[in-house]
Amino acid sequence: PSPPASGPARVCYKARNVSGFTGADDDTVDVQVGSRRYYRLELAGICPNVNWSTRVALLSRGSSWICHGLDAELIVPNPGLGPQRCLASSVRRLSEAEVQAMRRR
Repeated sequence: PSPPASGPARVCYKARNVSGFTGADDDTVDVQVGSRRYYRLELAGICPNVNWSTRVALLSRGSSWICHGLDAELIVPNPGLGPQRCLASSVRRLSEAEVQAMRRR
């Protein structure tokens, strides 16, 4: 199946194509799709432990495509409390300058 209809600014990807992630802080996660594309997920509220976790699960909600907020949910291990579910409120592709800045962190 093809991705949902979208305008020129929207870029969709499938959760299964995510190859890495970086937790920037408690409410922002950058994901790598393939070898060259990066997306920023702003989370709906604070997601404790996402910025130090070494693994997360990314689930797509509604379809297999992630195109905008509410399409993605992170499952983050939370020692002693079990997995934390964190819903994305927005998703956008990072510019090349933002990718370079992320790599310097």
